[in-house]
Amino acid sequence: MILSTTSNAQGQQDKDLPKVELHLHLDCSLSYEVVNAINPNISYDVYKESFIAPPKCTDLADYITRAIKGFELMQTKEQLRLVTLDLFKQLKEDHVVYAEIRFAPLQHVYKGLTANEVVEAVNQATEEGIKKYEVEAGIILCTLRHYTEAQSLETAELVKNFKDTHIVGFDIAADEAGFPIDNHIKAFSQVRQNGIPCTAHAGEAKGAGSVWETLQKLHPQRIGHGVRSAEDKNLLLFLKENDIHLEICPTSNIQTNVFDKIENHPLNTIYNSGVSMGLNTDARTISNVSLSSEYGLVRKVFNWDNSQLKKCNLEAINHSFAKEDIKRKIRSIIEVSYK
Repeated sequence: MILSTTSNAQGQQDKDLPKVELHLHLDCSLSYEVVNAINPNISYDVYKESFIAPPKCTDLADYITRAIKGFELMQTKEQLRLVTLDLFKQLKEDHVVYAEIRFAPLQHVYKGLTANEVVEAVNQATEEGIKKYEVEAGIILCTLRHYTEAQSLETAELVKNFKDTHIVGFDIAADEAGFPIDNHIKAFSQVRQNGIPCTAHAGEAKGAGSVWETLQKLHPQRIGHGVRSAEDKNLLLFLKENDIHLEICPTSNIQTNVFDKIENHPLNTIYNSGVSMGLNTDARTISNVSLSSEYGLVRKVFNWDNSQLKKCNLEAINHSFAKEDIKRKIRSIIEVSYK
């Protein structure tokens, strides 16, 4: 009983801690509340079966099949608004004080919206969410591994067109092991030429060589996941020396079968190497997690305390794509809240 009480108390403390999240997919984070509001015919049992992945998937490609159900319900301006505000509500409940939310605009044009209208709708909903829930946030637009060069360039153009709004960066996501990155080199180059920061998924479904290739060809400031960088000491040294931040998502990495069990996750290896890293949920619905539960997980498995969590949050906000005044505000919140 004492252990249970202590665990519950720690869980509440973790929920109360202010948090920064940089790796969060909009279309993978729909609560049942918003799914039911958009389509009342979807029962909770169907939601659990279709939107939430099992504890262990075959691989990343298997895991992300659940995202299809999300973006199918995000094909009108109002649906995009509802899903965005729903995520802001989740962030508020999880005491996330700054988030970068990512999605691929071209996944939401199947019922008549233009890609520009899609981005405009999410940008406006983000403005609404920031004001309503008092959660600072930016939006990252994604190209996808299986996209053509033209589709990647179209997404890059959207990032440029919405520069100086809540759209703050560019990313490449989806099936890392299934598709090369060659189609996306021009898009990343174009975004960088416009002074827009980039992150890129790598080192998740493929090994350290994928991270090296991504760094050399796309030149991002951050790497989404990047956990298999731990397989190469020279890569860890390069990441540290070049201040490349890794967006770590522990539970997701186990579900996508990158590692067999959480005890074998290289989280401590990366942290102890001095590489900049932060903790993230990746896909709140597919992984059925919150950032608070991820904090509880690393406390239990890796014996982390507030000092490591504080450092990760400061590293995250320092490497965020936010404006400097927002960074100062969030840093101050983190500094006074972690003891």
